[in-house]
Formats: sequence, C-alpha cells, structure tokens
Amino acid sequence: MSYRVINGKIYSFGDFESQSVNSKNRTISNNTKTNAENSFESILKKEVQKKDNFVISNHAAERLKERNISLNESDMLLINEAINKAQTKGCNQSLLLYKDVVLVASIKNRTIITAVDKDSSKGNVFTNIDSVVLI
Repeated sequence: MSYRVINGKIYSFGDFESQSVNSKNRTISNNTKTNAENSFESILKKEVQKKDNFVISNHAAERLKERNISLNESDMLLINEAINKAQTKGCNQSLLLYKDVVLVASIKNRTIITAVDKDSSKGNVFTNIDSVVLI
C-alpha cells in the first residue's frame, strides 16, 4: 500500500485518490483524515510490535525438536533482546550463542534460521554471518 504526506499528515494512496481535494484550501474530508490516522496508528503499532517478537523458521523448529531443546518464555525474551542489540549495531546475519545452543539469525527479518546444539556444533563452520552475540 502506498502513502502520501500532505500538509504533514499521512494518507493512504487509495483514500487520497477516492476523495475529492478542495483546490483552494487543499483540505481533505474528515472521514479521510480519520482513516489515515487509524491506518497510521495500525502501522505504528505493527512496527513497535516487531521489536517485541521474532520468528523461528520451520527448519530451526525441527532442529530444536529433534535435539529435545525447549525454550521457555524467559529464554525467548533474552533471545529477542539479543536480536534487538544486533539490530541497533547494524548487523544482518548473526550467530547467537545461548546456553548450549547456537542459533543463526537473520536480524533484518527477525528470524531464527537454524539451531544447533553444543554436541552437534563441533567441527562445523558457520558462514555468511557478520556478528556473534553472546547471551
């Protein structure tokens, strides 16, 4: 969906084209303003919530399940904090070391790509990572 900013207010492109614009005052009807503000609020909420969660890929979930590794809520919070720290440093792909588990994460997509336990990680080479976060 596309958006336009008019007089410091954000409007979705569909709402902008469907509403008539008064050429003298360059104002848009109140219904459009309300819709635009609601859509802006929903977009803002989505962006804020992104920093509160991450996704575990199917591959990583299978790996965790195969090796009987379970992550509780406090583990998830610590991993999320590590992803947030890596994101603030500008990282793209990170290796997260947490307890006896190695997690490879796409920081940009906020996704855990794969998981390896301590015993299986011996002798492995991890490529295409630009950072390591110790949790």
